[in-house]
Amino acid sequence: MYSYISAEQRVPENHPLRPIRAMVDAVLREMSRNFARLYAKRGRPSIPPERLLRALLLQVLFSIRSERMLMEQLDYNLLYRWFVGLNMDDEVWDATVFTKNRDRLLRGDIAQVFFQRVVEQARAQQLLSDEHFTVDGTLIEAWAGQKSFQRKPDDEPPSTSDGGSNPTVNFRGEKRSNATHQSTTDPEARLFKKSRGAEAKLGYLGHVLMENRNGLVVNTRVTQATGTAEREAALEMAVEIPGDRRRVTLGADKNYDTREFIDLLRQGAITPHVAQNEYAGRSSAIDARTTRYGGYQTSQQKRKRVEEIFGWMKTVGGLRKVKLRGKDLVGWMFTFAAAAYNLVRMRNLAVQAA
Repeated sequence: MYSYISAEQRVPENHPLRPIRAMVDAVLREMSRNFARLYAKRGRPSIPPERLLRALLLQVLFSIRSERMLMEQLDYNLLYRWFVGLNMDDEVWDATVFTKNRDRLLRGDIAQVFFQRVVEQARAQQLLSDEHFTVDGTLIEAWAGQKSFQRKPDDEPPSTSDGGSNPTVNFRGEKRSNATHQSTTDPEARLFKKSRGAEAKLGYLGHVLMENRNGLVVNTRVTQATGTAEREAALEMAVEIPGDRRRVTLGADKNYDTREFIDLLRQGAITPHVAQNEYAGRSSAIDARTTRYGGYQTSQQKRKRVEEIFGWMKTVGGLRKVKLRGKDLVGWMFTFAAAAYNLVRMRNLAVQAA
């Protein structure tokens, strides 16, 4: 049987992937030089980086849990073939080859460049606020089990009741901390819990800076999980807010209500719209100088939208438990997922405007 209908004709004109692909194509055209620097001068890689990036974007958008399953669906799903740029009879790549080419991308700054290009598109469409922002962080569970969190080499090893590749480890009565223990699977991961009463997990902290007009991500960070990492990352991202450095506002939750953090923001001409933390009689660093204005209450309402970003990235983008190891690789995937969220959000905003 022969078919003279292309994949382009089979995808409906009003399909939600069409505006996303148009935005992605515009970004990739601007990234050609970035791709060229990743590869040897003697030729292109076995998988064109543009198609590789589109395939990775599909994996995030449709919550495909593995590269092998992604290759399987690319083989028979016409919509996926159209989005990546494969013809009807093009051969799909081997999963191992795809993974090796993906790892080459992970070693570069492609995710950051892709993210910045998406943000520039949003700015060109006047979707971004240049005055009002929100910052927050979330725990990203590492690709490492609790049994891998063992004593460092200079300490005594934990007791085991049996041998084998998956021994029974008895942690009862043993105090475990990041000072004395380390994951053998992902040494950069840290044991951390985000709130009181929560289970401590091996992970990293992902941070986003959100503009308050439409809830788009304008900056990202991934750090090791520590008690001060959220405020430190917030200060770094606040310094990078573009513009002529006129006074802007920065909303945040109660975890950011410390005297040092508030003072540093004010020194940088940033108005701290941080939620007051008066738990157990504690004195808040935010006083009536800030709370008396209506803009403070507006920021408190808008800042909660940042949870929508984290919710999407974990439930759809596959970051509830990241499948990469090491802070740099986790940061690459976190930034790429933030770019995917922005693309979806920008498409929805365009539909609302129409």
